[in-house]
Amino acid sequence: MKLILAPMEGVVDFQMRQFLTDLGGFDLCVTEFIRIVDQLLPPRVFFRYCPELNQHGKTRSGTSVRIQLLGQEPHWLAQNAVRAIELGSHGIDLNFGCPAKAVNKSRGGAVLLKDPEIIYAIVKAVRDAVDPAHEVTAKVRLGFDDDSLSQEIFDAVASANASSIAIHARTKKDGYRPPAYWEKILPLKAQKSLPVVANGEVWSVDDYQRCKLRSGCTDVMLGRGALAQPDLAKEIAMSNINQPYKPLEWKDLLLQILESGMHSCGDKNSQYFASRTKQWLAYLKLNYPEAVTLFEDIKRLHENAAVLEIVKGHANIG
Repeated sequence: MKLILAPMEGVVDFQMRQFLTDLGGFDLCVTEFIRIVDQLLPPRVFFRYCPELNQHGKTRSGTSVRIQLLGQEPHWLAQNAVRAIELGSHGIDLNFGCPAKAVNKSRGGAVLLKDPEIIYAIVKAVRDAVDPAHEVTAKVRLGFDDDSLSQEIFDAVASANASSIAIHARTKKDGYRPPAYWEKILPLKAQKSLPVVANGEVWSVDDYQRCKLRSGCTDVMLGRGALAQPDLAKEIAMSNINQPYKPLEWKDLLLQILESGMHSCGDKNSQYFASRTKQWLAYLKLNYPEAVTLFEDIKRLHENAAVLEIVKGHANIG
């Protein structure tokens, strides 16, 4: 039973992957997507998106990281996949689920769900190019405007010999509006042996159990739920071995954030920690009422140092 940290563009970057995996529970992380157009990208691009390549492709806590690629040209995706593997990525993930209008307009992400034949061509090209010892996976949604092509999408990925498929159980049109239709995953996998990872609307241990039951999947991907409760993966992992676990309280979470060093990194950007903390609090307030007060105290601040002092105050550190 694997728990995978979802790729979330502009949110789950190196610092966040490092923090969340430090707390435990995750078996794999997937990076934000690297956009591939018509060239083989230089190594520095891969290192920018995935600094874990400097650590043998693993986070500080030892969790493997997989680079995700997004594009529509099979040849160039295959070439860049080979380079990512050579640099140390633990497999390759292909993005067919991003709903962003700018991405879809340039024929990337979820718009490809309209054409399962292109999905097949991309997955096959990458699978053929990458050494069989390394996994090639795909992340999809149930469809674009509706789920009428969901079986064709699934079969395209399976027929191209992907290692597994992660299914966000909503269409592009659904966006991130609840519910996630976990039950629609079950019939897709009935006739195929392709391993499936269920994704969408897992905010708690109870959600996780319902997701597994309705989807028929043993592997689950966590996204926004892990941002709202950073130790959710740890709680789920402990429940899977029938061990008690007490989720982090607010003060303990703040101490973990401070100890993680998130405030001292971030591309040497003096506003990184400030902006990311404000962004993150929008998720944390779903689980921690105290996050609302912290946001009010920092919302007009822009420098890391200023925000850091406020966070320390809320953690009762002088």
